[in-house]
This record gives sequence, structure tokens and C-alpha cells, in this order.
Amino acid sequence: MPIGNVFPGTRVGSASDRRAERHQPAPCRTVAYWCRNDHRTEIRLAAEVEVPKVWDCPRCGVPAGRDAQNPPGRVRPEPYKTHLAYVKERRTAEEGAAILAEALATLRRRRGRPTT
Repeated sequence: MPIGNVFPGTRVGSASDRRAERHQPAPCRTVAYWCRNDHRTEIRLAAEVEVPKVWDCPRCGVPAGRDAQNPPGRVRPEPYKTHLAYVKERRTAEEGAAILAEALATLRRRRGRPTT
């Protein structure tokens, strides 16, 4: 009785040697990017895909461009904004005061207090 693999020389998850017969690989091209730290990154893209102007360097994380002599500069991150900062961008101080007064009046009515 055999122990282990059913067929000698095979393993679980091994692929067939006939891959080329099943499908035709998509046409690809290699695109090179350079970052400010002189890192070269090559990515493979499908031939019909538009090439991105900027790609993040996998080694240092800074943006990389297609021109080796003039790579893009470091992108300045947007500072963290609180929820209140986003609300203030959408509402004026007068609108905020009106919304607050309306909410307080509704709360006082529910609690049975007179509105002032």
C-alpha cells in the first residue's frame, strides 16, 4: 500500500505541466520608475493599460516617476482634521447656532421644559 503522494514526484497543490495549452498570457510591458532616493522600481502592466505618472516606491514609500533625472518630490501629507473641522467647512457660524437652537428646543420639549 503506497504511503504519501498518490503519484511519485507530485505534491499537494502542484500544477500541471500543460499551462501553456490552457490559455494564452495577456500581452504585458515593463515600466520603470525612479524615486528621489535613486531606487529603481519595475512593474509589469497589461499592454492596453494607461501607465500611471507616479508610483509609490516599495522600498522607501516616496513617490517615483518615469524620469530618472527628475523624479517627483515628496508629497506633503494633508494634516489630520477633526469631525468639527469638517463641519465648520460646510456650515457658517450662524447656521451652526440655528441648528443648535433647534436641537435644544426639541430636547426641552421632550423633557417637558418650556422653551426660551
